[in-house]
Amino acid sequence: MTSTTASSTLSHLEDGELAQLAGEWRARALRGDRKAYGPAHALEVEQRRRRGPSSTIGPEGTPAPTPKPWWKFWEAGASSHSGARSPA
Repeated sequence: MTSTTASSTLSHLEDGELAQLAGEWRARALRGDRKAYGPAHALEVEQRRRRGPSSTIGPEGTPAPTPKPWWKFWEAGASSHSGARSPA
């Protein structure tokens, strides 16, 4: 089944009905029903298609924030700190 075929087959469902069916099929798949994996996946793909792009992804061309080193978690914000202690 291609994505176009699956999309047109599921297009008649309302959003609430689609969410309910996706939840039911995913629950069956999680209980070990191997025949439920495909339908659960197809329903979830249709849900994602309807929602559109994720809101956590920024617009194209936006630079990613510079990650802070995980080993300097105790430093609040001074990334230029050399780490050497000054004599007291």
